[in-house]
Amino acid sequence: MTFVVPFDGSDLAEAALVRAAEYGTALEEDVTAVTVVPERKRYAREKGWIDEDEAYDVDAVVEHLREQVASLTPEASFEYERIREFPPEARIAGHIERLALEHEPSVVFLGSDNVGRIVTPLTSVGVHIANEEAYDVFVVRQRSPPGLEGVTPHAEFYEDDAT
Repeated sequence: MTFVVPFDGSDLAEAALVRAAEYGTALEEDVTAVTVVPERKRYAREKGWIDEDEAYDVDAVVEHLREQVASLTPEASFEYERIREFPPEARIAGHIERLALEHEPSVVFLGSDNVGRIVTPLTSVGVHIANEEAYDVFVVRQRSPPGLEGVTPHAEFYEDDAT
């Protein structure tokens, strides 16, 4: 079994990846980050992968995401899928879910500040992924982890969180 993390490079996706690696180390589970990259500029701009007037180089974005995963959690693997269209969030979630299910995950670590609320935005990929019953979902809503005995935090990731 594997811990799978849908990864788009956002702060909460980073936190979910680090948290998955922390738990993976404690529980001796592999960690895989999965990403879906539509080949449309609009999605890339919405995700902050490119600036408003910047050209979209899909390969460069994929490589940047791969490097981001490796810098946060060198032990994690990275998989991605390129899709030509810019589908609704539910279809993007379907692609992510399919990638996740290929790893037979025991837990999907999902970085989201809006999954599970009483009012859920219809544009949340996380809502669709969290709905799957084939795996448990660990929702990461904040960058700093709860203190748990047996789970050693990746201290360098949390250095900026000291207040």
